[in-house]
Amino acid sequence: MVFIKKIGRKLTSIGVVAMACSFICCEDSRRAEYETPKLNFQTTMSNDFNVPEGWEVNLWAESPALFNPTNMDVDSKGRIWVTEAVNYRDFNNDPKHHLNFDKGDRVVILEDTDGDGISDTSKVFIQDKDLVAPLGIAVVGNKVFVSCAPTLFVYTDEDGDDVPDKKEAFLTGFGGFDHDHSLHSLVVGPDGKWYFNTGNAGPHRVTDKAGWQLRSGSVYTGGTPYNDKNEPAQVSDDGRIWVGGLALRMNNDGTGLEVVGHNFRNSYEVALDSYGNMWQNDNDDQVVTCRVSWLMEGGNAGYFNANGKRTWQADRKPGQDIFTAHWHQDDPGVMPAGDNTGAGSPTGVVVYEGDAFGPEYRGMLLSADAGRNVIFAYQPSPNGAGFDLKRRDLITSTQESTEGYIWNDIDEDKRKWFRPSDVTVGTDGAIYISDWYDPVVGGHQMMDTLGYGRIYRISPKGKNLTIPKIDLSTIEGQVAALLNPAINVRNQGFEKLLEQGEQVFEEVKKILDSDNPYHQSRAIWLLSKLGNEGKAIVKNVLKSEPDPRLRIVAYRALKDDAESFLKYATIAVNDPSPQVRREVAISLRDTPWEESSALIKELFKEYNDHDPWFLEAFGMAMDGKEELAYAELLSNQHEDPSNWSDSFASLVWRIHPKSAIKALKERALTESLSPNLKKQAVDALAFINETEAVKAMLAIKKSSTDKSVKETCQWWLDFRKSNDWYALWDWEAENGEEFSVPDNIAKLNETLLNQDTSTKKRIEVGKEMAGSLIGGRLLISLAANDQLSNEVISGISEVIFNNPELEIRTLASEHFKKSGEKQMAIPSILKLTGESSKGESVFLSKCTTCHKNGTMGNDIGPDLSSIGEKFDKTAILDAIIHPNASIVFGYEPVMIKTKSGQAFFGFLLSEGETTVLKDMTGKQIVIAPDEIDSKEKMKTGIMPNATSLGLTEQDLANLSSYLLTLKNSTL
Repeated sequence: MVFIKKIGRKLTSIGVVAMACSFICCEDSRRAEYETPKLNFQTTMSNDFNVPEGWEVNLWAESPALFNPTNMDVDSKGRIWVTEAVNYRDFNNDPKHHLNFDKGDRVVILEDTDGDGISDTSKVFIQDKDLVAPLGIAVVGNKVFVSCAPTLFVYTDEDGDDVPDKKEAFLTGFGGFDHDHSLHSLVVGPDGKWYFNTGNAGPHRVTDKAGWQLRSGSVYTGGTPYNDKNEPAQVSDDGRIWVGGLALRMNNDGTGLEVVGHNFRNSYEVALDSYGNMWQNDNDDQVVTCRVSWLMEGGNAGYFNANGKRTWQADRKPGQDIFTAHWHQDDPGVMPAGDNTGAGSPTGVVVYEGDAFGPEYRGMLLSADAGRNVIFAYQPSPNGAGFDLKRRDLITSTQESTEGYIWNDIDEDKRKWFRPSDVTVGTDGAIYISDWYDPVVGGHQMMDTLGYGRIYRISPKGKNLTIPKIDLSTIEGQVAALLNPAINVRNQGFEKLLEQGEQVFEEVKKILDSDNPYHQSRAIWLLSKLGNEGKAIVKNVLKSEPDPRLRIVAYRALKDDAESFLKYATIAVNDPSPQVRREVAISLRDTPWEESSALIKELFKEYNDHDPWFLEAFGMAMDGKEELAYAELLSNQHEDPSNWSDSFASLVWRIHPKSAIKALKERALTESLSPNLKKQAVDALAFINETEAVKAMLAIKKSSTDKSVKETCQWWLDFRKSNDWYALWDWEAENGEEFSVPDNIAKLNETLLNQDTSTKKRIEVGKEMAGSLIGGRLLISLAANDQLSNEVISGISEVIFNNPELEIRTLASEHFKKSGEKQMAIPSILKLTGESSKGESVFLSKCTTCHKNGTMGNDIGPDLSSIGEKFDKTAILDAIIHPNASIVFGYEPVMIKTKSGQAFFGFLLSEGETTVLKDMTGKQIVIAPDEIDSKEKMKTGIMPNATSLGLTEQDLANLSSYLLTLKNSTL
């Protein structure tokens, strides 16, 4: 077998594997597993950076050669191209006090002309008023793509003089103008297609060059003054609902736009390796749940619910930890979240495929985190159909851990001003890191007034890495470009070779003999496009190559052949590697049942219920054909649902067909099943939007003798009646009378609004209204709509601030004037000695009404279980004293006025079948769409300030000391 393995590649190269099997024992040469190197390095200091031993860091460029760098790319000459964001969020950073370019932001080109490892020239390629803090750049031949929402611009340099001759809005319609959660950089994949992503600041309504339209959105708004509208549950031209942040792919002519992943928060960019794997990181809602993930093609990353109508806060289930809830990890149809990197501000990502640092670093995934002052490194290792991601700090400006990163902590330690905005690989094999350099990062803020920025070059110590001369006019130069470690440079070699077609077949085939599997992969992608002979070689790779990674490449390359892809799926469906079978499952998503059923049944034979990646891919295979798949696969299960195999039960949970309702009910009521299996059946029912599912849930709740099952059913019923099941049942108790205004208050309101009523009388009436909850709500609504005169507001103010309801006293501050309120001074409080034990008493008496610490308290405002990991004492005090200065996403207050005259205030949990608000008592208010008269955001949060809570400065010193001890991010 060693002999077969050794010669297998040569046999593949000449296409005679089948013949060889006639003479040698035809044992299957395909391996199921593969090994990746372990990142097992010791660290040392180099130029004030902590790096692996044997590495060195050099300052390659700094201001004034460039300012405020956001993204980088490399051209075939080895030059570094940089997008700048000098005019960064002027709405939040006064241009009078920061560096500002009147002519717009710039793209600059930096070069090391003398080969000494330091840049010595800088030139401006373009400065454009249309560029407002661009976040991405890609140099693809003579075309330079700049990502700046709402538009992906392309600047073409037709004569090579580093001055653009043409500018085009290549694609436009992306949401997120002047927003961090917007359009990010383009990268060319090993298949020759173009990939890019965008954050969740929608809506995104983009039409490709062939007229295909993307329509995507969610309930996310805010962050900037421009992001005031969004729309969930939009349907694109492919008939699918895409949600939140997106990863996209298109042909190099701008046609064929498609979504390859969705439901992110704000993935900064997508990185591709030569196998075609997609990698990304993602930010969080300041709850210590940032992540680095492998993106499975078509995957739902789980930030919102499936149609974007609800936030993770709205969907959080009892007992769920924050990471699980934040990424909807317990919902069917969501891919595993990957590595939880904790607090941070994730930025650029790249896969290092060069050999300069040695074989142990080849294939390393690099992820920059500006908040944590670090470049994380991973060597992804196979785990079933997915990957394990074990993190190492590869390059960091601090020797101590930054696990306790606090995003708005202004630290005078300038080591922590290192803010890596991107990481890329040069044509010389060195690693380049752009540094935004600022005391803070995130929240659309910056403190550095000079726009200072820099780029570092990381290389092996004592090794002279040189920039190669790449001659793209020769086949030799084209092959050299294809094998280069700089990703978009590789594409130039790919395209030049592809243009020549079959005449370069022999040269490309030779690459299969490389000992670098990334080089072999690039050859496989290209050979699949070089006529029948090239395709035959790729087919034989799929059939008999020992390394499953190369078989995956072969299948991915061949499946684009629409006429023959099922033939290739038939070869791969029995592959010993679950990762290869995963690719078959993904490719069947849009294939009709008549053509895919035999393959799906074959895939099920090898499925076990311990592989969440494969389960998700398998669910994709049955998308739109769940009922047919269930009926077919059910025929091989025991007729008693309680005796289903665990694999089949988990599959039914994933696809939850309506025809399984009766069986799921039986499983939930079977006492002999484990609690987890009964819960699995109940949860599957909750995702079936049919009246029969509601009936089954009610029946289980009534008949089950298992307390936990009853509680689970009750939670689902309470939850679903406000969204997907709202129209399926008569939830009379939740609707109707609460929306009517009591007659006495209605009469007072009518008098108040009567133009003939004197000011004195209006004030009397207003005072009477101001003493009650509903009257107070109406007064705040009237003030917000400028329906009360200054005299009336002034006359009512004293009474409304004595309203017995904290909600009214808090929200009134936006429009009514409270006299004699003492202003708290943070510097004075910082001088006081805080006692944590007394602070805990303050927390229990004042804060647990709305906030949780672990299992203690109420789930109304943000969970404070890990606040000590995210904020320092100053920031905590600022949040308590000035609660409206920075309101966390998901907790922006909304005012809704109903057609019956009521006014409601609270957090918007979801919009869709109903609108759901959570008020200051934690009560969920469910309002039907036809009941809503108006809806608007408020500037004042519903968190009362310190004075409203009756806290003294000493109380705040004690409370902040206690809150700093809350660092349990796993809750």
